[in-house]
Formats: sequence, structure tokens, C-alpha cells
Amino acid sequence: MRRRDVLCLVPVIVVILVMWGISISPSKIHDIHQRARHIIGMPKPIAVKTTTPKTMAKCNLSRHCPQDHFAFHITSGAADIVGPAICFDGKIIMSNVLNNVGSGLNMVLVNGENGVIDKFGYLNMNDGNPEDILAYLTAIKPGMIVLVASFDDVTKKMTDEMRQIFVGMGSTLIKSVKHRDNWVFAGGAWTGKESPFEKRAVNDEKNNIYGAWPEMVEVGGCFPRKS
Repeated sequence: MRRRDVLCLVPVIVVILVMWGISISPSKIHDIHQRARHIIGMPKPIAVKTTTPKTMAKCNLSRHCPQDHFAFHITSGAADIVGPAICFDGKIIMSNVLNNVGSGLNMVLVNGENGVIDKFGYLNMNDGNPEDILAYLTAIKPGMIVLVASFDDVTKKMTDEMRQIFVGMGSTLIKSVKHRDNWVFAGGAWTGKESPFEKRAVNDEKNNIYGAWPEMVEVGGCFPRKS
């Protein structure tokens, strides 16, 4: 075939290829594309899965609390060196870092209906005035959530009347807390029932971790809102 004839056929071939391409359905084009990828060894596209990050539970609990409960976590002091920590509804209220803890009873009082912090501080059970301590405890209003953490020792100025006040909040261990025992507790000034949120570490020089002090204790969970 002469060169001139070949040149005349080129436009015809181009038109045929264009028409053929238009007639192919999208599914066939996709199939041809996949075969071509396989022939030349191109990897298949990887589908990237997107996941929504989980929000951390308040006060580092292992689960989220129901809407009608408040998250809390309490840690006692370690010996007389590291102070206790009290977290409520996702916020650290008292801790060694905040420099607002002290030897004795570290307490946070919370409105049981709306979760508003009413007051917090510590009662010095070594050098405090027993009458002032008792007055503070008896003034706790009904409807308050009471969070307590021991530090160093809580028994030197502790009286039976003070212990009975905590019993009325749901404590079952306060009557047996002795010299330098570690104790944490969460109760309600309105409940009149035993609280499940309480722990105690007994001071035993043979088994103590910190010499003259036992191991620290902690308790956390979801405290029911006052209805």
C-alpha cells in the first residue's frame, strides 16, 4: 500500500476509535481499567475507615456515668508526704498539686441536686479544735454529697459523736478507723443508707508499704443525683 493511501486511512481509524470509546458503558470502562491495573501490577485502592474518637469518662473512670449520676474519684494520701486527691464531675477539686490539702480530713461538699461545689477544705485532726471540727460536721446541710479523703492521721481529735455523723451519711467503716489508717468515703447527707463508696487500709507496721503508714486507698464511681 502506498504511503498516500495509508495517510488517508488514519482519519478513518481515529473516527472509528472515538465512536467505539463513546459506545462503551461506564461499567465496561471500569472493567478494562481493573484489568489494566492487574496486568501492570498496580495495587488495589485501600478503603480508609474513619472512626469517631471516644470521649474519656470523667475523673478517669472506666465508663461514663448516666445523666442522673455524678462521676467522682477519691484517693487518700500516701504516708505524710503525698496528699490526697478528690475529683468530682470531671474536675480536680483538691490535690497535692493544687496545694489545697492538709493533714486530717480532706472534704468536698457538693449540692446533691445540681452538682455545684458548696465548699471544700481540710479539718486538721492533729492540731484542730475538736469543738470547731464538730461544728463544721454538724453544719453540713441535708442534700449534700460528702467526699472525704484521709491524710496522715484522722483519729487524734476524732470523737464518737463525729464518727456517728459519718455513719448517718452511710459510712460503715468510720467506727473502726484507727491511728494512721487510710480512709476514703463518698456519702450523702440525706441518704440514711449504707454507701458502697468506701475503703480503708489498716495501719499494720508488719505489712505497711510506707513504713509507719499503710498503702493508699481509692474509690470512684457514679454517685446518684438527689431527686
